[in-house]
Amino acid sequence: MAKAVKLPRTDRSIETYTLVGTPVERPEAAPVFNRIAYAAAHVVSDPWADTLPWNSPVIDWDATMAFRHHLWSLGFKIAEAMDTSQRGMGLDWTGAQELISRSLAEARTVPGADLACGAGTDQLPKQDAKSLDDVISAYEEQLGFIEKHGGRAILMASRALAHVAKSPDDYCKVYGRILGQAKDKVVLHWLGDMFDPELTRYWGGDRFEDTLLTVLSIITDHQDKVEGIKISLLDQAYEVELRRRLPQDVICFTGDDFNYATLIEGDGTRHSHALLGIFDAVAPQASKALAALAKGDLATFRGTIEPTVPLSRKIFEAPTQYYKAGVVFLAWLNGHQSHFTMPAGMQSARGALHYADIFRLADRANVLDRPDLAAARMTALMTQYGFA
Repeated sequence: MAKAVKLPRTDRSIETYTLVGTPVERPEAAPVFNRIAYAAAHVVSDPWADTLPWNSPVIDWDATMAFRHHLWSLGFKIAEAMDTSQRGMGLDWTGAQELISRSLAEARTVPGADLACGAGTDQLPKQDAKSLDDVISAYEEQLGFIEKHGGRAILMASRALAHVAKSPDDYCKVYGRILGQAKDKVVLHWLGDMFDPELTRYWGGDRFEDTLLTVLSIITDHQDKVEGIKISLLDQAYEVELRRRLPQDVICFTGDDFNYATLIEGDGTRHSHALLGIFDAVAPQASKALAALAKGDLATFRGTIEPTVPLSRKIFEAPTQYYKAGVVFLAWLNGHQSHFTMPAGMQSARGALHYADIFRLADRANVLDRPDLAAARMTALMTQYGFA
């Protein structure tokens, strides 16, 4: 019998929504992709902890690690301790250190498991950054921690650097220092201000072309230390232009949660690899699509991944930085955690109408892996809001 849930509409009426989706089958073994695919993974809050969730959230490490096993089993690499894990919005550097060390240790227990870890400057409040050297020291501390634990780094954008930098040359100086001392190749991270308003004018320019020239200059000067760059500007044309102008051996990772399907498929000449927060939420569907793409089955790739794009656009709608709430909401609906609470109470960042839209779109995209459970949990949530 089809499951039905009462959901609110924007006209203040309530509809009885009947689920129509079909869960995606799981692979018997982790599939092989012809794209490098990182899923940026969320963390699971511990609702049993007697703490202040806004100021000192506690992580459920067992559930957090279990979710990483879920991603590895579907063929993904993990982008650890990144924006999706609420870095700077509920997870501080102290918590990130424990997350990084635990995940690196956990990966060693899983054949073929791989991850890269976010190195930023979030232990340095921007108001305490007085010079570029302060920023460099903060980056060095985090990069050193990751390397000490045997990890590879993703150089995250820095609020402190955005605060103190006066010109593109300042960005070149900071990134040059850090890249020059990195043990392994790193991935750069170009995060737009729609994800973090404090990163406005990052790289020191007002126009895309100006910032692109700065980024390309840094990459060209340090090609031996740059594996690739993730671009998260939610503008397909910007990514295609960056991709076209990168040095041959430097990889473009799409972070475009609006247009990833076409960017990953490519234009017949170039394509993007992936480092995406939405892959946390749609991992089974993305895994099936990427496995099909590797076999040249474009029909299955498109038919599986394209329905997830409207869902992703809803999750990442403005204010985009609150997308983490939608990601964790789907993890709860799909049974990867027993509750819908988040560090810093981030679940309150979106409202009932937003979650109702995500539920509908997730169902239509076949993202609800356990429809009975999802329907029951959604009914409970809507009852809490007063709609069921």
